[in-house]
Amino acid sequence: MNTRKVVPPGSKNSPEVRFHRPPFGSLKHLLAGVLLLATMVTGVCVLAAQEKAKLPGEDWVSLFNGTDLTGWVKVGKESWTVEDGLIHGKGLTQDYGYLETEKNYKNFQLSLRFKCVGDGNSGVFFHTDFKPRSVDTTQGMQFEIDCTMMHHTGGVYGEDGRGWVVWPAPENEGVVRMGEWNDYLVEVIGNRYRSRLNGVQMVDFTDPNPSSFDGKIALQLHSGGQGNMEFKDIWIRDLSAK
Repeated sequence: MNTRKVVPPGSKNSPEVRFHRPPFGSLKHLLAGVLLLATMVTGVCVLAAQEKAKLPGEDWVSLFNGTDLTGWVKVGKESWTVEDGLIHGKGLTQDYGYLETEKNYKNFQLSLRFKCVGDGNSGVFFHTDFKPRSVDTTQGMQFEIDCTMMHHTGGVYGEDGRGWVVWPAPENEGVVRMGEWNDYLVEVIGNRYRSRLNGVQMVDFTDPNPSSFDGKIALQLHSGGQGNMEFKDIWIRDLSAK
């Protein structure tokens, strides 16, 4: 028969278990390190948030670098070149021609300057898309550009088959200037379209029957081969995430 001798705790022959308490100084340093790390992480997050969320007025982005057509895509056979820091669009055939952005834009403010060098019609298309290898639009709207009197620059034309949806007030038809630089500001927020030409508000229209809400922005040369337009100082403020 096997027997086991029980050794009472605290006796001379009982094993001794020792617990080591860390020095107070080491614990203090550990807590300080954790606090420093948390502070650094918080600071990085704050800086990242500040870089991501720019203040209103500081969130404009240039769409034209003044050197080449980076960020833009030609649609059609018309001529789009960069000359002396501006975009020059010129009709070569009897067809339409476009210069569209690579990116889609939903809600935005777009500021640019344009000059009608010759005859012909132009425009700023938005929420636009095209059939593959074609100048035919499948969706979109247009802010009109035409330096001829009573051709409704600043008005909105529907590429969805509706045609004109809003014109400027009659007294503002003469705001556009032929052969001079014109300042153009257009805004699209949902189904509300606004335009301002040379400091004058042209339209403020809420579309009751919108057909598109997202797509490319495009500069246009109208069909007929007479288009001769210059553009510069093209800036956008993307409001889609706001």
